[in-house]
Amino acid sequence: MAKTANLYARIEPEIKEQAESILSALGIPVSNAINMFYKQIILQRGLPFDVKLPKHELPDIASMSVEQFHTELEKGYDDAVNGRTVSARAALDSLRKEYGM
Repeated sequence: MAKTANLYARIEPEIKEQAESILSALGIPVSNAINMFYKQIILQRGLPFDVKLPKHELPDIASMSVEQFHTELEKGYDDAVNGRTVSARAALDSLRKEYGM
């Protein structure tokens, strides 16, 4: 099938650069990656990945008051003192699962 259609899209320069770097390392030309994406849209009859908001919002420390921040720190300290802890690996695995990372 001859490739005759053109696609023009506005993309953030940093996103474009990062994606093209990864595609280059994989040996996949950008046009082929876009073609694969479109074919997956057709096969899946929609986007080939979930598009949804995370179940929970991550806390934004920058928007907390000093009192709220200290309260969160005290909760963590209380958990540590009372043995309510998990390994770093388990904590990261839980965060990845909970926030879809």
